[in-house]
Amino acid sequence: MPKGYLIAHIAVHDAEGFEAFKQLSGAAIKAHDGRVLIRNPAPDLLEGEMKKLTIVVEFDSFQAARTFYESDAYTEARALREKVSDTDLILVEGI
Repeated sequence: MPKGYLIAHIAVHDAEGFEAFKQLSGAAIKAHDGRVLIRNPAPDLLEGEMKKLTIVVEFDSFQAARTFYESDAYTEARALREKVSDTDLILVEGI
């Protein structure tokens, strides 16, 4: 079964608030057996425009990634993230 991936590009406006988001989201990721593969505050942008921080989280399946994203725990974390940063976020299925 193909893995599911959450990919986020984030511009943080409130570092202290973002630390609180990281605590909440980290617990939610762990509860859904997710694994943070990439957390890079300075990716090498070759084309286009992108926010500064890149994060990639792997889940056992696309449905597991979707279940994580729609979970109560991540919904709470997401509400905080939306207050302290601007984010582009996608879910994709691996091959």
